[in-house]
Amino acid sequence: MIQLDFTKQNGLIPCIVQDVETKQVLMLAYMNEESYKKTVETKLATYYSRSRKCLWIKGETSGHYQHVQSICIDCDEDTILLEVKQEGAACHTGHHSCFYRDENGVCIDE
Repeated sequence: MIQLDFTKQNGLIPCIVQDVETKQVLMLAYMNEESYKKTVETKLATYYSRSRKCLWIKGETSGHYQHVQSICIDCDEDTILLEVKQEGAACHTGHHSCFYRDENGVCIDE
């Protein structure tokens, strides 16, 4: 069994979130050990908010839940890739993905 290394980055691990069907990258968030365990248990993406210093379930307030389909761990055991079924928008701006602009700020997802 893989052991994630939460010690490398002060207890947090980056988590890349990808749409299971389209493979589009939806967002990047962070997990601590507790949020990772909760995600595994519930199959609902649960992250650690660096600004609020607490766990948050994606969709808990918006209804835009992320239903986890698979969890992959990178070769260094310090990054997580979630494949999810996304309900509604992943981005707080209402866009399906947080990566909806190019480097010039032009919207690329319309």
